[in-house]
Amino acid sequence: MQAVFDGHNDVLLRLWRHARAGVDPVAEFAHGTDKGHIDAPRAREGGLIGGLCAIYIPSGDLVLKVPDENGHYATPLAKPLDHMASLATAMEIADVAFRLDRAGAWRLCRSTGEIRRASEEGVFAAVLHMEGCEAIGPELAALETLHAAGLRSLGPVWSRHNAFGHGVPFAFPSTPDTGPGLTASGFELVRACNRLGILIDLAHITEKGFWDVAKTTDQPLVASHSNAHALTPVARNLTDRQLDAIRESRGVVGLNYATTMLRGDGQENAATPLADMVRHVDYMVERVGIDCIALGSDFDGATIPEEIGDAAGNQRLVAALKGAGYGDRELKKICRENWLRVLGQAWHEQA
Repeated sequence: MQAVFDGHNDVLLRLWRHARAGVDPVAEFAHGTDKGHIDAPRAREGGLIGGLCAIYIPSGDLVLKVPDENGHYATPLAKPLDHMASLATAMEIADVAFRLDRAGAWRLCRSTGEIRRASEEGVFAAVLHMEGCEAIGPELAALETLHAAGLRSLGPVWSRHNAFGHGVPFAFPSTPDTGPGLTASGFELVRACNRLGILIDLAHITEKGFWDVAKTTDQPLVASHSNAHALTPVARNLTDRQLDAIRESRGVVGLNYATTMLRGDGQENAATPLADMVRHVDYMVERVGIDCIALGSDFDGATIPEEIGDAAGNQRLVAALKGAGYGDRELKKICRENWLRVLGQAWHEQA
């Protein structure tokens, strides 16, 4: 079994929502559930040793557009969020993460050494990520505190605009060149992350924002859960030029399991074959090389292929990749080592 470190999931969002409805998040994660995609038993079954767990503030006004007769859709961007309300929600979600940590249901990790030790001890290694930085505020007032609490990765924007930059819509077909890039606060955020050792994630940002980060950051370029635009032309996927930049920086692109980002028709359909996942891996390996491709499932945040099902199904993807000719050394890189290399570099760890 290949141990898998996942570059992006929304398990905290699910646990927070259930906690607000009276469900104990520690019990749900530790003992298992039939809801969502990730809990400790299913993670162990599928070899999922840990991942970047997102603090994401929901957009209540976002309603995904139904595809037209040609299968095309363009969902308007959600409205910007209020800073203080976002901060309050982020603290509630982070509290769930710390409750799990205190109970021993998972371990919050702040270094690659801690990730490896948790894995060796059979404990899920969770790394705090923030998807869309409305909670931080345009003056970065909460960034130092969040970093001290364990935040080690962030995406400046989700698929909505904020004080830091502009997000891409959920649209097919569409390029990622849908609007402006970073704001002045966005450039300051990038520089602050470089100083503190917080990974910068480009998964939801416009193409102009991608290039703004690329010319500012001293980190490898990372898109935690994105696929190849050449194969599935949704706004969220990466152009060949973006993939080339990730390769040149020795960064990482994490394969997104969302069917809308895998299928040639861009549709949300769980009857999506593993072959589509392998097709994107093959393409991106050809473009960026074996050292710059990883996994970023989007578990608990998307419709994924039914052949995967949930975290317990990760080894089915591993088997499909092995059947496509990837050896154990290559699979080890795809499944975890490429993530750990990039995280260590972003976190200022010694090589």
